[in-house]
Amino acid sequence: MTSTTRTLVLERPRELVERELPLPEAGDDDGLLRVEACGLCGTDHELYTGALPGPGAFVPGHETVGIVERAGPRAAARWGVSEGDRVALDIFQSCRECDRCATGDYRGCRKHGFRDSYGFVSLGVEPGLWGGYSQYQYLAPDSVLHPVPEGMSPVLATAFNPLGAGIRWAAVVPETKEGDVVAILGPGIRGLSAVAAVKEAGAGFVMITGHGERDTPRLEMARRFGADLAVDVSRTNAETELRKATGGLADVVVDVTAKAPAAFAQAIELARHGGRVVIAGTRGVAEAPGFAPDLLVLKELHVMGSLGVDGESYRAALELLASGRYPFDELPRRVAGLDGASELLAVMAGESDGPPPIHGVIVPWEDA
Repeated sequence: MTSTTRTLVLERPRELVERELPLPEAGDDDGLLRVEACGLCGTDHELYTGALPGPGAFVPGHETVGIVERAGPRAAARWGVSEGDRVALDIFQSCRECDRCATGDYRGCRKHGFRDSYGFVSLGVEPGLWGGYSQYQYLAPDSVLHPVPEGMSPVLATAFNPLGAGIRWAAVVPETKEGDVVAILGPGIRGLSAVAAVKEAGAGFVMITGHGERDTPRLEMARRFGADLAVDVSRTNAETELRKATGGLADVVVDVTAKAPAAFAQAIELARHGGRVVIAGTRGVAEAPGFAPDLLVLKELHVMGSLGVDGESYRAALELLASGRYPFDELPRRVAGLDGASELLAVMAGESDGPPPIHGVIVPWEDA
């Protein structure tokens, strides 16, 4: 094993620079992951383009799957893994001692939280290897690792993150139940994951919405995931179509759109009286065009924000991926090595002709 690793450092927007960084010595309480694949999401290309600010120079990548290369004895016992195991690395760390961690909600860990979540830590914080755009990634003592089912490819396994989000945002948070009518706004990989999640929860009818030609193939794919109705809101009124199909409005509305300020108002309009609305996507601006606050009162709506994913949802996601009940392995997917990462991120940001892939993945050893 070498003493350094090929790594991509985002030094500033659109400057993703390859560096050879030293590998840390693993002690009794930490370890090292050999990165096999790192999934990409909207946050990745927004960091790349500068739409989201980063922590100075850093190694991005927060949807990592790999092999435990080294694990100190105390760390291995704490993580419940052995060297050689394939695992999915949780974005959050857990001290396992504070009140939030004791309840299982380590997203709000008093010691960690968002301050040092994987893929968002400055290169200046030793040992620097905090993201998945690298052949090796550091495993800090408080890491949370989720075993990947036997035989699952690492590229497919990176869907643990968006599917975990779909399960938590669309099923767990709104307590989706048997027979519910569900409307999902946004047909990206998290929207498709939300479709699978609510179908598993027993939803009676699922509508998904998109906007324009870019979303056409995604809406078609949504039907294969179990969506009963797919609506292009640039051409058709979603509320009209939902009423026509079901005779009413949605019990649960889940908004996973990004940079779509008007989607919030649409989510409120699509919810029935007493319905549950989950806002998981981000606006990017303070405005909410078309939003009528009085509807919250008149409809007595339950509006919930949802940020991040918990361990239980990640474990459920890996089990659901292993079941093969939904065509995650057939998603329009583009895989690139470290040499092609910048181009792939630009494509996913919509800076090229044609629609971007639904799922982008970096495989650090692809061009080694």
